[in-house]
Amino acid sequence: MTTVRINEFKAAEGAALELHQFLLSLVPYITGCDGCISCDVLKHSADESVFVVIEKWQSIEDHQKSIAGFPKDEMQAAMGLFGAPPKGDYYHV
Repeated sequence: MTTVRINEFKAAEGAALELHQFLLSLVPYITGCDGCISCDVLKHSADESVFVVIEKWQSIEDHQKSIAGFPKDEMQAAMGLFGAPPKGDYYHV
């Protein structure tokens, strides 16, 4: 069964372009992880500070392994770009 991870991000005031670029920079890492089927970064049509990242995985465990391997210093450096805590959840196709 395919697992879809939907993540929503809200940029801090004035940081929408930087957050968008950061999220796009994650795509090669995500798609290079074992079990990743695809990854798309979407910008909200009416609010340019809101983004959704849709990831398709072979399993929840594959997604969780990818998070464990992500460089923590890069994520820490991006924390100032977030205007609200990121939200996300798993869905099955």
